[in-house]
Amino acid sequence: MTETSLGRAAPRLDQPPRTERRGVEGVLVAGFLLLAVGVPTLVTVLLGERPYEKIFVSFPGLDVGVTTTVLLVGANAARLVSIGALVHVLFLRASTPRRARTVEQSFEVTVLRVASGVWAACAAGLVLFEALDANGAPLSRLGIPGAFAFLFEASYAPMAWTISLVAALVVLFAAFFADRWTGLLIPLWASAIALLAPVVSGQVLVGPDHDFGSDAAVFQTLAANAFFGAIVVATLRVASGRLVAHQTLRRLFLLGAVALPVIAVTDLVIAVFKLAGSAPTASLTGWLILARAACLTVLIVTVGFGAWWWRRGALRAHRITALLTVFTLAVTAWVGITVAMTRQPPPQYFVPTSIEQVFMGFEVPDPPTVAVLFGQWRPNLLFLGIAAAAITVYLVAARVLHRRGDRWPAGRTVSWMLGWTVVVVATSSGFGKYSAPDFGVHMIVHMTLNMLAPGLLVLGGILTLLLRATTSRPHRPAGVHDWLRWVMHWPVLRFLYNPLIVFIVFIGSYYGLYLTGIFGDYMRFHWAHQLMNLHFLIVGYLYYSLIIGVDRPPRPLPHIGKLGYVLAAMPFHAFFGIILMTGTTIIAENFYRYLDTPWADLPAQQYFGGGVAWAGGEIPLLVVVVVLVTQWSRQDAREARRKDRHIDTGRDEEFDAYNQMLERLADREDTHPAPVPAGSTPLRKEPPS
Repeated sequence: MTETSLGRAAPRLDQPPRTERRGVEGVLVAGFLLLAVGVPTLVTVLLGERPYEKIFVSFPGLDVGVTTTVLLVGANAARLVSIGALVHVLFLRASTPRRARTVEQSFEVTVLRVASGVWAACAAGLVLFEALDANGAPLSRLGIPGAFAFLFEASYAPMAWTISLVAALVVLFAAFFADRWTGLLIPLWASAIALLAPVVSGQVLVGPDHDFGSDAAVFQTLAANAFFGAIVVATLRVASGRLVAHQTLRRLFLLGAVALPVIAVTDLVIAVFKLAGSAPTASLTGWLILARAACLTVLIVTVGFGAWWWRRGALRAHRITALLTVFTLAVTAWVGITVAMTRQPPPQYFVPTSIEQVFMGFEVPDPPTVAVLFGQWRPNLLFLGIAAAAITVYLVAARVLHRRGDRWPAGRTVSWMLGWTVVVVATSSGFGKYSAPDFGVHMIVHMTLNMLAPGLLVLGGILTLLLRATTSRPHRPAGVHDWLRWVMHWPVLRFLYNPLIVFIVFIGSYYGLYLTGIFGDYMRFHWAHQLMNLHFLIVGYLYYSLIIGVDRPPRPLPHIGKLGYVLAAMPFHAFFGIILMTGTTIIAENFYRYLDTPWADLPAQQYFGGGVAWAGGEIPLLVVVVVLVTQWSRQDAREARRKDRHIDTGRDEEFDAYNQMLERLADREDTHPAPVPAGSTPLRKEPPS
C-alpha cells in the first residue's frame, strides 16, 4: 500500500478507504432545505400574484405556485445528481479498463438509482402542475372533463417536462439493468435532452437577442450539471464515510478547468440578455443574477484553493471534505436561485419587440444581397462553441503525436480546420443570419452543412488521431483510448452506421422535413432551427464517413460499393430540387407571412432554393466521386507496392502458393499425359544421343 495525496493509504485503485463523516450529512441537508428549497419558495410566496399579472395570466393560487416551485427544486437537484452519477460511473472511476468496461455495484450506482427515481417522480408532478401554473389555472380546474388535455397543449412547459420524465425513466431503468459501460451512453444522451428541453422552451425563448440567450443557456446547462453534479456526488461519497480516489480528484479538477470558464462566460451573456439594458439593482431578476454570480465566485475560489493545495501536495482528507462541503452548499444555492429566477418574469419580457425578433431574436431590414450575406455577421454561439472545442481537441491531439515523434498528415489537419471554418461561415455570416427569413439562403446553409462541411471533416480522421494520441494501460484507470474503442465496438453504433439506415436518413431528411409541416413548425423556434442544423451536419458526417472517411466505420463498404452509394443519391437530390422549383405550394408559408419582410418574394426564393438543392446536391457528390476514385487508386498502388516488397523479400505467401500450384499442375501433366485423338499418330520422344 502506498501513501496518496489524500493523506491515507489506498489499498486498491478504485476503492479508497473510508473516513470520518464529521456531521457532513446534517450540514448538507440543512443547506439544501434552506438554500435550494427555502429561497425560491420564499420568493414565490412574497411575490404572490404579481408575476402572473405582469404577463396577463390568472393567479392559480399559492398552493399551485408553491407546489410547482418545490417540484422544480426537486427535479433540478435530482437531475443534477443523476447526471453527476452518470459522469462518475462513465468517466471518473479510477478503475482499470478491464473493470471499468462493466458496471459494478458501487456507491455511485446507488446514488444514480435513488436520484433518477426522485427525478422521475418530480418530473411527473411537474407535467401536471406546470400545466396549471403556466396557464393560471387553479387545482380545482382538473375536475372539469378534458381540462388537463387542454392545459397540456396550451403551453410548452408540460411538454418539456414530459420529455424530462421519459428521460428520467430511461436513466432509472439503465441504473438497475445496465451491466456494460456502453449501456449508460443512451441514458447520458437522454439526460442531456431532458436537461435542455425545459431550458430552451423557457425564459430564454422570449425577447430580442434570444438567439444569444438560448445558445448560452445550452452551454451553461450542460457544463453546470456535468461538473456540479459530479462534485455533489463526490461530496455524498465523502459524507457516507468514503474517500475519493486520487485519479477521480484529478479528473474532477480537469473537468472544472473546462466547465467553470464556460459557466462564467455564458452566465454573463445570459445576464446581459435578461437585463435587456436595465441596471442589475432595478429588478428582482437583477438581484438574483448578482446572487448567482456570488455563488459562482465561491465555486471558483473553492476550486482554486483545491488546485493550489493539490499542486503543493497538501490536499489532505479533511481539506477535501471541507472544500466539497462548501462547494456543494454553493451549488444548492445556485439551484435555488435558478429556480427563483423562473418564478419572476425577467426584464427582457417587457422590451418592445418586433415580429422578427419574436421568431429569430433579431431584425433583417436589408435584402440578402451578396454584400449583406458576406458582410453582415451575427455570431451563432452554439456552432462557434462547438467548432472551437473540436479544433482545440484536434490540435492538442496532433501536438501530442508531434511531441512523441509520430507523424500526422498535414492535409488531414487542414481538412479538419477548413471543415469547421465552413461551418462557422455558414452559421455566423449573413448566410446564417438570413437562413431563417429567406428560404433560398436557408437551402444554401442546408447544403453547406449537409454536403460540403462533412466532406471536409471526415477527411480529418478525428477518431484515428485520438486513438493514436492516447494509449490504454492495463493497470491504469480507463481513459479516452478505452472509451473510444468501446464506443466503436458498440452494437448500437454498428446499427446506426448501417449503410442502408444512413442512406435512408440522409435522403429522407429532405423529403420528411420540407414536404411536411415540420419545417414550418421548427422555424418558429431558435432551438428547433439549431437542431435542424445539427441534424444536417451529423447526418452528412455519417454519410460521407462511409464513402471517403479516414476513420474506419463499423460497417466499411468496398470501393465499388462506395461508388454505387454516391451515384444512388444523385437522382433523389435532383428530384427534390425539381419538386421545389415546380411546386405551387409555398413551403412554410405561414411562417414567412408572419415575418412579412418587405423584400421577400416567396415563389422566387423557393425556386432559387430548389436550384440550390439540385446543383448543391449534384456538384459535391461529383467531387466526392473524384476523391473516392483517387483514394481507390492510391490504395491499389499501396497494395501493389506492399506485394512487391513481400515478393522481393520472399515473404509473400500468395506468390509462393501460386508457384506451388503451377508445379503441381506440371507434375500432374507428366504423370497423366494428355489423351491422343483417334486416327492420329502419337509423337515419340527421341532418346538422347
